[in-house]
Amino acid sequence: MERKRDMKDGAAERFSSDMNAQQRSSKIVGGSRRISKDTYMSFKAAILIQRWYRRYMARLEMRRRCTWRIFQSIEYSGEQDHLKLNNFFDYLMTHFTPSSRKEKDFLKRILSEPDVTKDIKLEKSLHYQSVVVPDSYMGPRLSFPLFPEDAAALLEAFKQKQQLHAHYVLRLCHEAQRYLMQLPNITNISTCYSEEITVCGDLHGQLADLFLIFYKNGLPAPQKAYVFNGDFVDRGKQSIEVLIVLLVFLLIYPKEVHLNRGNHEDYMVNLRYGLTKEVTRKYKEHGSKIIKVLQSLFSCLPLATLVDQKVLIVHGGVSDITDLDRLAKIDRFKILSVLTQKRRNSESVDATEDFKFVQGGFCRSSNPENKVDLSQRVQHMVQEDLKMCRKQAELSEFPEAETSDRSFASVSEVDVEACEARNAEDDDVQQILDVLWSDPIPQNGCRVNDDRGGGCYFGPDVTEKFLQKHNLQFIIRSHECKPEGYDICHNRKVITVFSASNYYTVGSNRGAYLKMGPDLTPHFIQYQASKGSHKLTMTQRISRVEESAYQVLKEKLFAHRSDLTAAFKSFDKKNTGFITLNEWAKAVESVLQLGLPWRMLKSQLVLHLTHGKLEYKTWLKEIVTEQWSSAQERLHSSLLENIYRNLSNLETIFNIIDSDHSGYISLEEFQQIWKLFSTHMNIEISEQNINDLARSIDFNRDGNIDFNEFIEAFRLVTQSPDGGK
Repeated sequence: MERKRDMKDGAAERFSSDMNAQQRSSKIVGGSRRISKDTYMSFKAAILIQRWYRRYMARLEMRRRCTWRIFQSIEYSGEQDHLKLNNFFDYLMTHFTPSSRKEKDFLKRILSEPDVTKDIKLEKSLHYQSVVVPDSYMGPRLSFPLFPEDAAALLEAFKQKQQLHAHYVLRLCHEAQRYLMQLPNITNISTCYSEEITVCGDLHGQLADLFLIFYKNGLPAPQKAYVFNGDFVDRGKQSIEVLIVLLVFLLIYPKEVHLNRGNHEDYMVNLRYGLTKEVTRKYKEHGSKIIKVLQSLFSCLPLATLVDQKVLIVHGGVSDITDLDRLAKIDRFKILSVLTQKRRNSESVDATEDFKFVQGGFCRSSNPENKVDLSQRVQHMVQEDLKMCRKQAELSEFPEAETSDRSFASVSEVDVEACEARNAEDDDVQQILDVLWSDPIPQNGCRVNDDRGGGCYFGPDVTEKFLQKHNLQFIIRSHECKPEGYDICHNRKVITVFSASNYYTVGSNRGAYLKMGPDLTPHFIQYQASKGSHKLTMTQRISRVEESAYQVLKEKLFAHRSDLTAAFKSFDKKNTGFITLNEWAKAVESVLQLGLPWRMLKSQLVLHLTHGKLEYKTWLKEIVTEQWSSAQERLHSSLLENIYRNLSNLETIFNIIDSDHSGYISLEEFQQIWKLFSTHMNIEISEQNINDLARSIDFNRDGNIDFNEFIEAFRLVTQSPDGGK
């Protein structure tokens, strides 16, 4: 009773207090309502809280954008490095003259595209029947023709971390390739036969994302069509499993499941970004067979998909020269890698045309200075093309006198036809390169994609012109990771869909897929495969991603420590050991060339200042100490820096030499490749020294060199007798 009475008394007091406050705030002065001081202070507090919140969210968004820029810049920098490495091999093909038949055969083997379809013995050895499934095998099995039950069993097996036997992988690839070879370059599908069409972007070997898509959207079925828009493999840890699942559903539902080729469906890219290593690790002695089969399988994938003749689905994008009619006629099967074909020659482009900025964007324009000696340059280019044609055909020596004395008019008809055929092939490769590697930009025009090193940047005007030419409504593409999993640009005419969530690190981005019905209206579904990130607040999630991004960036700084030291010293004219933050930002950008807002990143990278200036030697020591903690590692930090910077390139080179993907190269192969390197890199090293080096790094004396021994060779060559670089 006393408790009830107290509650009533308290309620009465609160009611009386509210009434008094209401009376105070309801006084009329001059016919208008006067706001009380308490209410005014409440409004002021609310506005202040909103301002603080907006500032906090703005800072958070800026941190997120900086983090994203770091990841993306480093990703594109890696792609640039890969294409530069490819240009190195192009240089060898063009300029290196073999001195013996043995050198010529070796050069031809590592620089020429493999043709697994023409070698009958090789094709027979790659056949699935040559691989026997042992009785002890307890994993999933496939029986052909495939049925939905087989797909369900396979998915369950992969969820249990089981591995499909190499026999079934080879058989699956064989059956899938037979089907894909019947398809045109551009697949046509209609919404009349399906209630909806689901478009998935890059998966990059992330099986969890594929499972999540199937869980949310349902498995492929007669009334549920899927288009997987390339980049099924690389980067992720389960690339071969993702590819197997897609191929299984392709064979079960050939009219409902469609696969487009991406820029990572390319064996040269696979050498660097993980598929080759993954298959070799998982399938051991059968790995090389699977890798060779995948090379030809990828070349059979269609290049694009048209929905109701109104929507184009393509992996990268378009350029100002993209022509669907031309694309449809290309013999895609012979192009195993667009990177081993001739790309746009930057020198020839610079010689005849360049890109200039005009009102609204970029456009191609002829350089008047380059028109002076046009005929001489055309003659020179033709002679170079002819020389390249013969070089690729025979890899033989061509004396300079033989080509320099020939005039433009004396070129034979056979040479002209060969050159024209090669130019036509180059145009075909360029068409494919543009649709697989290009990215949209806000500015008008079309220019070379300098960030990736391949394809182009295309603006809204290029998109509009392309759509009008082919009577299309919009383009769906992938190729670029987006924070929300999708993006819309070019007046809603270009849609980007990216399906690999947590692409850079856990919590870095969402994945998404797109659904369309007969009205062709796109609907987006977002998701994130990682369970842990859902429990984090936005601040915690951004902090984790930020920490990962800065760690990657510090590794990049460590890898260029010597260059950074030289850049800092160029600003420190008086050798004081100090530079300003502005000079620090300029120096770092001049070395790394990542296009990052370094002054905004300084709070995470520069922790100590002395009178507003940076003591750069101490700062560099902190970077080294953070990356390599042991005393011995710090002792050889300059050497480790050199290896660290070139590690991806060295691994790619090793994989190229290791053509059978056994994990080893012979001593003879090692000796031959070092001759090539010394020619290109101007390293003075005699043949006897190369032989001694090869024998000295073969630690186990088995006559072969593995990757660790290969790295040791790089260490010995780059290290001087006194232990320096």
